[in-house]
Amino acid sequence: MNLHDCTLCPRNCHADRANGQTGYCGETDQIRAARAALHMWEEPCISGQAGSGTVFFSGCNMGCVFCQNHTISKGTTGKKISPERLGDIFLELQAQNACNINLVTPAHFIPQIKKALEYAKTSGLSIPVVYNTSSYEKADTLKELDGLIDIYLPDLKYISPALSKKYSFAEDYFIYASSAIQEMVRQAGPPVFAPQPLAETESGEDDYSGPLMKKGVIVRHLMLPECMEDSRKVLEYLYSTYKNDIYVSIMNQYTPIPSYLDAQAYPELNRTVSPKEYDKLTDYALRIGIENGFIQEGTTCLESFIPLFDCSGI
Repeated sequence: MNLHDCTLCPRNCHADRANGQTGYCGETDQIRAARAALHMWEEPCISGQAGSGTVFFSGCNMGCVFCQNHTISKGTTGKKISPERLGDIFLELQAQNACNINLVTPAHFIPQIKKALEYAKTSGLSIPVVYNTSSYEKADTLKELDGLIDIYLPDLKYISPALSKKYSFAEDYFIYASSAIQEMVRQAGPPVFAPQPLAETESGEDDYSGPLMKKGVIVRHLMLPECMEDSRKVLEYLYSTYKNDIYVSIMNQYTPIPSYLDAQAYPELNRTVSPKEYDKLTDYALRIGIENGFIQEGTTCLESFIPLFDCSGI
C-alpha cells in the first residue's frame, strides 16, 4: 500500500500522500478524525444499549451531492492523530463499555487503521470492530484487514451507472462495491449474534435488549427520491446473491441539506422520501423473500442523525 503513489481506492488518483499531497479523498497520509464517542443511531444490534464506539474519519473518496456529513467528508473538520493515538482511542471507547469499535468512512486510511488495530488488540482491545463504508473500495485493499474486522457495515447505494455517475461521480460504483461486499462477506462469514450485557440506561423499557452482532455483514441501502426502480434492483441483487448470509438495512432517512445540496441542479433530490414510497420498497423486500433485515420506522428523516463534529474524544 504505497501512499507515495496512492491507488488505495478506485479513484486511482496517484497522489503522493506520504509527502503531504492530498488525494481525491482530500487527505494526506496523516489520520484525521472529527469525533470519537458512543453512538446510538446505528442498527439496534450494533448500537445496543451502551452505544457503538464510533470514530468518524475526515475525508471521503465519494463526494455524493447529497452528503449529510459534508463538513467532514470534504475535510473541513478534523484533528490529526497518529496510529498509536487512534489505537488508544479504541481502548478508551472500550473502557466506556462501547458495544464495538465503529470505523466510519475509513477506506482512505486503511494502512494507518491496520497499525492502530494491531496495536490496540495487543493492548487489550477485545470488542468487535465494525467497518462502516460507502463500499467504493477495492477488494484487494480490503484484504489487508482480513482478521482485524468482525462486522462490515457497507452501503450499496446504486446499481445504475447513470445514477452513481450523476450523484456520486462514480460511474463504476456498482462494479467496485459489489466486489468489495463479496470480499467483506468472505472475511466476516455468516451473521453471529450474542446476548448483550444488562446495562442501566436512562430510557428504561424502551432500550433495545436484543442480541448484539458479533460477526457478519449488514448492507445498507438509502432510498433516494425518484429512484424506486434502482432501489428494487439493489434489493434483488443482494437477496439473489447472498440470501440469508447477510442482513439488509433499508433506510428512509434521506434528508436534503439546503446548505450543501444544489437544489437547482438536482431538483428531484430536494425532498424526503414519502412514507408511501418507503412502504412500497419494504413490501417489495418481503415479497422477494428478504427476512434478515432492518427498517426505519416513523419520520426518521426529520430527526438529526448528524452528530456534532467537534473533535470530541480525539
